[in-house]
Amino acid sequence: MPEAVIVSAVRTPIGTARKGTLTDTSAYDLAQAAVSEAVHRSGLPAEKIDDVVLAESGYGGGDIARHTAVSLGLTGAAGQAVNRHCAGGLAAVSIGAGSVLAGMDDAVVAGGVQSSSTAPGMRWRIPGTDEYAEDWLSPSHPDSPEAPNRDMSITVGWNTAHLAGVSREEQDEWALRSHQHAIAAIDAGAFKDEIVPLDVRKDGHQVHFDTDEHPRRTTTLEKLASLKPLHPEIAGFSITAGNSSGVNDAAAALTIVNENVLREHDLRPLAYIRGWASIGIDPARTGLGTPLAVRKLLERTGRTVSDIALWEINEAFAVVPIVACRELGIDDELVNTRGSGCSLGHPVAASGARMLTTLAHQLHGAGGGLAVAAMCAGGGQAGAVLIEVV
Repeated sequence: MPEAVIVSAVRTPIGTARKGTLTDTSAYDLAQAAVSEAVHRSGLPAEKIDDVVLAESGYGGGDIARHTAVSLGLTGAAGQAVNRHCAGGLAAVSIGAGSVLAGMDDAVVAGGVQSSSTAPGMRWRIPGTDEYAEDWLSPSHPDSPEAPNRDMSITVGWNTAHLAGVSREEQDEWALRSHQHAIAAIDAGAFKDEIVPLDVRKDGHQVHFDTDEHPRRTTTLEKLASLKPLHPEIAGFSITAGNSSGVNDAAAALTIVNENVLREHDLRPLAYIRGWASIGIDPARTGLGTPLAVRKLLERTGRTVSDIALWEINEAFAVVPIVACRELGIDDELVNTRGSGCSLGHPVAASGARMLTTLAHQLHGAGGGLAVAAMCAGGGQAGAVLIEVV
């Protein structure tokens, strides 16, 4: 079987939506920055890119991938929009890798983009009135009392914590650890090789943005414990803003090629895509789906948990990686060692590609090994991708 080789992996810095640096930056601009840099770092001529596959979520239609390709002069590359909600970035990379492995494409740029700041809101006040209007936003699943499709704090966070018996204290401790790891990585310059700095407009001023802004240096366990639950009317509700992921803006892109292109253009391999898997589960059990996707991936690839050197299990809510580690027997010291959703943030459609980008660079710096990026996704879904640096 041919190889699917990652020859570049980049991301923008992650902004805090609606109040952060990228508030006035569109998804199109974020996507163009990531894709342009991914192609540049790959060393490939633009005409060699066969396809651009980008996940997007919350935009109600369109094709940001094709818009990006045309904007960057990659006119000969088709563009495909992918939506698997939180796992969209993983799905886009899997689609790109699958096309390369099948011999249908030689080079694909795949990733995801999310501008929560500029995406249509679900509900907003009509200026100058006390009336509200609703924008169209496609739900991930049919609404129900046990799995409301507009409130993931219940559908994913609380249902997972309640069903798995995870305490508020455990969730807050994991969230604190996430912030500590992210801040340590930022201070060590660990993200420097993967981040594409941006020059953007913010409140009418030009701003140079090159560092993730969501992690909090001053977070303590006491501060996290003092936060009110998001649904105090529900007895024992343990989900807070502190042990949930952020609402964020970012883009990430990876260039994936086959071995012939690698040799022909004398490219440097960053990582190899070894496999992927996705699953469906009852929407009310969404947060319990991640271990199922990982098991399916490991079975498909003939690997075991002990083979994996690094993991990122997205912190849509802190309870999700807690349960995944418990169910799979993963040493949590190998998980989210540079932060994740609670700290770095969760730019929904971009997160999967961002996770793979971070893991690829981290493994490369460590001298190689296997890594898994895994996450649950809206509507009772989960996905996982295995990469290797040799």
